[in-house]
Amino acid sequence: MGFILAATGSAIGLGNLWKFPFITWENDGGAFVLVYLVCIAAVGLPIMMAELLVGRKSQKSAVGALKEVVGPLWGSLGLWGVLCGFVLLSYYTVIAGWSLYYFAKSSSWLINGFPTGTNMGDLFGAQSGNGALQLGLSLAFSIATVSVVYFGVQKGIERIAKLFLPVLFGILVLLLISALGMSGSGEALRFIFRPNFAELDRASVLEALGHSFFTLSLGMGAMITYGSYISKNQSIVKASAIIVVLDTLIALIATVIMFSVIFSVPGMDQQVSGTGTVGMLFISLPELFFTEVPFGQVLGPLFYVLVALAALTSTMSLLEVVASYVIDNHGIARNKATLMCGGVIFLFTILAAVSFGAVPAITDLQLGGALGDMFFGGKVGWFGMADHFVSNWMLPTGGLGITIAAGWVVSREITKSELVDGTQPGWFSYGAWRFFIRYVAPVAVGAILIAVIFFGRDFS
Repeated sequence: MGFILAATGSAIGLGNLWKFPFITWENDGGAFVLVYLVCIAAVGLPIMMAELLVGRKSQKSAVGALKEVVGPLWGSLGLWGVLCGFVLLSYYTVIAGWSLYYFAKSSSWLINGFPTGTNMGDLFGAQSGNGALQLGLSLAFSIATVSVVYFGVQKGIERIAKLFLPVLFGILVLLLISALGMSGSGEALRFIFRPNFAELDRASVLEALGHSFFTLSLGMGAMITYGSYISKNQSIVKASAIIVVLDTLIALIATVIMFSVIFSVPGMDQQVSGTGTVGMLFISLPELFFTEVPFGQVLGPLFYVLVALAALTSTMSLLEVVASYVIDNHGIARNKATLMCGGVIFLFTILAAVSFGAVPAITDLQLGGALGDMFFGGKVGWFGMADHFVSNWMLPTGGLGITIAAGWVVSREITKSELVDGTQPGWFSYGAWRFFIRYVAPVAVGAILIAVIFFGRDFS
């Protein structure tokens, strides 16, 4: 249970509470959600099993696991995953810090009342452009992350996951009950779960495919690392299925909650469409909680506790990927490795934290030219460039490498012995898994890279 909650916590993050609701909104709901669920089952679940089996077979972190199970040269793929976790954590912490700010703000509004006439867009711009505030929030979240990983997997990560994940679920259920009582809940449910294939296009399918892969923390060695902690009497298949189902369920519940709030306020659907992913979570929702939602004064702070908990369960797994590499490959004690990795990553977090106006040179940083446009999508600022490179290049290439390794390089005997070991459920078919990991998953992940390279698609 500790492993499942820890791995589920790694998968559950801001993508569930932030990105999935927004891309569902932008892609007109129902049909997009159905395609997303198919992609989760056909691409996300097989790759999840592949990463976990590589980790358990070797009982090592990403680099050592791939070297031992796949081959010496494949250690570079594990190192690529470690680097991905390093870069992703450096800017993810900044977004996580925003949840602390909005929890503090919403708590003060609970006590003092919501100030009329507040422009939430201006408020967000002011806080994100305040360098000292951003550094303070990011540092606080970094300290919390390092503190958990410092104590190891069982005493740190699993203990926090066992405590925080049930709290997260409890808050979600409370918010869901409240949301279903709102006037717009029926319209929200129809929008999310009634397919309208006339609104579905190739871009929507690609978006669903991309997010089904990214949401599960695949392609960066996290699940390989967690897989190394699974004992031989635990089922990789069952664990993978539980993680995928819980991750998907939380994304859907969060979407129902947000859309019920939005559809309950006349004209709010038009306002949300122009705000982007940041706008939905940090501009539109805070004001709605305090001006339109029943008991929103209490639900608002709870919602941002939920966001913070989801972010923490992800940041601690990202740091574990980096720290476990240093521990396993360089023989450094966990306490020293964790502090060292956390400190070095925070140096890059500083660059991300001041990318919203605090330091013009960092805010306006841009690498131009053909290669700059290809790898960084023409994004301006350290934060935007790092996010684009991780989402569009590092994660897909890492995932494609895993599918090729598990499907074509690792022997059938090894993969079958790890998946068909007497613990697998009756619904599992090794032949079906092998087909999906060898043919479907590589083509799907390859399609993401093709869309990025040749059509300028942006999955960040």
